[in-house]
Amino acid sequence: MNDISGLGDDVQLLTLDVNGTSYEVITAPRRTLVDVLRHDLRLTGTHVGCEHGICGACTVLVDGLPARACLMFAAQAEGARITTVESLADPDSGELSDLQRAFTEHHGLQCGFCTPGFLMLAEGFLAEQPEASKEEIREVVAANLCRCTGYQTIVESIEACATARRAQRAVGTKATPCN
Repeated sequence: MNDISGLGDDVQLLTLDVNGTSYEVITAPRRTLVDVLRHDLRLTGTHVGCEHGICGACTVLVDGLPARACLMFAAQAEGARITTVESLADPDSGELSDLQRAFTEHHGLQCGFCTPGFLMLAEGFLAEQPEASKEEIREVVAANLCRCTGYQTIVESIEACATARRAQRAVGTKATPCN
């Protein structure tokens, strides 16, 4: 561990596991996870919207569960597995994940600002509820805000991905969720 004693009491050294990579970050204890992700780690796919936990643009997965990165101190994430939208596409080929393709094919995005939050919310939800109904999906997506799509195409995108994953499981092929 690096010696940071000369930097003062207002900083700490954190080790964060983000998208399967371990990062050491020197930061103030009160910095939010979204700020560390975007400014220190340069993972700018996680967006900052309301900064009050209402809009969901900053949604990431923490140990597989959706969390608002604007409401969480980076220090609270130490020891947890953090998954951001950058993890969804294949890092080598750039090929989109099944969920990202579903959003594209079903027009689940317009301006795209809210899309990373919806993708991470949906990825965490489908991991927990792979048999989710359209009504359950609709209820979950109501937790995030979108000003462009009217939600219907977002629901259709997630439902299409869930249906495809169920079909893959039924025939014994491996579904391709990202986390």
